[in-house]
Amino acid sequence: MKLAPSMTIDLDACNGCGLCVRVCPDDTLAVKDKKALVVGPECLGCDHCASVCPEKAIVVRHVEPAAHELETIADGDRMIQPGTTDVGALVSLMRSRRSCRNYLAKPVPEALLRDLVRIGQAAPSGTNSQLWTFTILPTRDDVMVLGKAVMTFFQNLNRKAENPALRLMAKAFMGDALGVYYREYHDKVVEAVKEFHSGGRERLFHGATAAILVGSAPGASCPSEDALLASQNIVLAAHALGLGSCLIGFVVEALRRDKRVAAAISLPKGERIHAVIALGYPHEKYIRPAGRKAVPPRVLKL
Repeated sequence: MKLAPSMTIDLDACNGCGLCVRVCPDDTLAVKDKKALVVGPECLGCDHCASVCPEKAIVVRHVEPAAHELETIADGDRMIQPGTTDVGALVSLMRSRRSCRNYLAKPVPEALLRDLVRIGQAAPSGTNSQLWTFTILPTRDDVMVLGKAVMTFFQNLNRKAENPALRLMAKAFMGDALGVYYREYHDKVVEAVKEFHSGGRERLFHGATAAILVGSAPGASCPSEDALLASQNIVLAAHALGLGSCLIGFVVEALRRDKRVAAAISLPKGERIHAVIALGYPHEKYIRPAGRKAVPPRVLKL
């Protein structure tokens, strides 16, 4: 997303090193007479120029310093140079995070949920648009409002899928999506809906006491990619903070297909949800990382 340049350069502090020019992706800056100057009409708002400046001579007004401030985590704004971190610990964190489907009834503090959103915002975004949206459902009751709307959607979908004529019509004109749903999901959804309304096992959010919906506002160049990158930040940080997490694809699908589900949580018009993250304190403990299927990389030597 292109912006008008908004950086302020302290010419007295600037030493003319040119590092800001080298990292600028838009050729917005140049060094003239041994001082950095704004010469281009557009700015990506990436803040790279300010981040690289050894003299702190540049301030980019597009960015908000408070976006880095965390409420529950200390020392979260250090710059870690490439090659200086414990990569083994990082990989262990990635491999240790599991999708949690058993939660304690313990609520998650709202400040912790807000910090997870700020951590999500540290992810990259296409053209630096940063047009994510984050909707926090802070309590179990809030989660269940969305859960009830989603269950109603799937009850209605089941009724359609149970109709052979509708399945045949859908297969003729829209592919076999309704038939595939009927064969692979219908019976499981029937049971899940029954248990949901009877107060039995809750298979949608698995008893999570909070959730974060990650979406996009209109205008993002890579909306789904941006949201999923932010979601990965959130689930890894959640694990490090003692929380369990699980991405709930059924809810994303219901939000995409039925405006009434979005209306249940007052989702703004034009906003799309790409990931729904259930969160809570886990009522399960794993003792070793789970295995993965082997996926050999394809090496191209062209």
